[in-house]
Amino acid sequence: MSQRRDASVRSEKKRRLSIYLEPGLSDRLADHAGRREQSRSTIAEAAIASFLSPDADERREAALAKRLDRIDRNLQRLERDIGIANEAFAIFIRSWLTSTASLSEAAQAAAHAKGGERYDRFLEALGRRLAKGPRLRQEVPEDASQ
Repeated sequence: MSQRRDASVRSEKKRRLSIYLEPGLSDRLADHAGRREQSRSTIAEAAIASFLSPDADERREAALAKRLDRIDRNLQRLERDIGIANEAFAIFIRSWLTSTASLSEAAQAAAHAKGGERYDRFLEALGRRLAKGPRLRQEVPEDASQ
């Protein structure tokens, strides 16, 4: 009777598996196991079980869908920001072209110098705004109908 029990206990024991890992992967496994205060074997067993589980494909698809949704939201924000920048630039150019009078050659040198000063002040103001905010996109409502 005791031999049968010993045989059933032996069959329920975990089986040994030897694997070879790249040095970098082995180091990452050891680091992860150390942070979790678990053995490398326990971490590897859980990873293999997760990889072989019936819902592994669905979990990977869900993770991928979540990432794609985040990328899509970022692209939508970028498109909106570029649209705002293009419209602001177009309005400025149209306004500048319609309100700027032609100058005589004598006045052009003075205007050129004044333009350089204004441009330097513009770059300083732009730098301050980019560093501290607020951003134009924060001032423009998300929905144009608001």
